[in-house]
Amino acid sequence: AKERLSFNQELQQINFLDRRVYKRSEGVYYPSVTTILQYMPRNQFFENWLKDVGHNADLIARHAAKEGTQVHEAAEVLGREVNWMDDYGRAKYSQIVWEMILRFYEFWTKYKPELISSEEFVYSDIHEYAGTADLLVKMDNETWLLDIKTSKYLHRTYNLQLAAYAKAIEEVK
Repeated sequence: AKERLSFNQELQQINFLDRRVYKRSEGVYYPSVTTILQYMPRNQFFENWLKDVGHNADLIARHAAKEGTQVHEAAEVLGREVNWMDDYGRAKYSQIVWEMILRFYEFWTKYKPELISSEEFVYSDIHEYAGTADLLVKMDNETWLLDIKTSKYLHRTYNLQLAAYAKAIEEVK
């Protein structure tokens, strides 16, 4: 069952049902970029998918979110060993999740980015939003903002999410 309410002390993040806010200061809360973007119109592919899966849409979405969380957690250990099996010989990840983790590993070892920050809290006081940027790295003398995605499709909100995080990081500098 999904938690209705959770609070992440480190990030000052409050999750309530399908909404997320960040505490900016006492009594000041900013909505997350992803919460804002969930109100973007969906494309026709998504609308057709909803019709096809019907009542199972929520179950499928929760399963995909769990897989995405597992990939994010594995990517966060950057440089430490990640094992498919636990100490008792049981798979810790599904085959699909393990393949996603391996693709991230292949990217990381091929391009060898220099980590600047991971899971960094970013905010814009000008536009009053906040979020958590997955990875800020240096590659080829350039700074890159990376967001780990596990979807098979590129959604138009991905560019907007990265642009919002980049603007927030720029604003703070």
